[in-house]
Amino acid sequence: MSKYCQNCGKENEDSALFCGSCGTSFNQEQQASQQVNVNINNYNSATPIVPNRNIALAIVFSIITCGIYGLYWFVVMTDESNKVSGDNGTSGGLALLFTILTCGIYGIYWYYKMGQKMYQAGKMHNKDISDNSILYLILGIFGFGIISYALIQNDLNKFSQ
Repeated sequence: MSKYCQNCGKENEDSALFCGSCGTSFNQEQQASQQVNVNINNYNSATPIVPNRNIALAIVFSIITCGIYGLYWFVVMTDESNKVSGDNGTSGGLALLFTILTCGIYGIYWYYKMGQKMYQAGKMHNKDISDNSILYLILGIFGFGIISYALIQNDLNKFSQ
């Protein structure tokens, strides 16, 4: 019988101590619960789980920290959207670096791409998510990126438990 990672859902060998995909450690409690869950859940079609973030607090923290929390938020939203969409595209750290190096031009592309990823993830996991890529793009171009962040986070929260 194979082990399934509770973090990413990937199948691993019985003797594995860590997930070969995401590096999550397997402990004895996880192994016992996974053997039961394998019969209950089909991990290949399982919805990835991301943390539920309070959007209002994220906005307040971004304002209080003069945008520093907003940079962190940007990185984790990118990584979580990659996780739920199954797209191993640009990581959050690289996306932030590209945005800084291109003086924000990559960030405008990022808004559009996030809309597409969230729509793809919604279709893949039967979540009610619209294709808001053009809306995110327009909000980003006109300087209302924080609203796009809030809308993206709202879609990501649909993947939390």
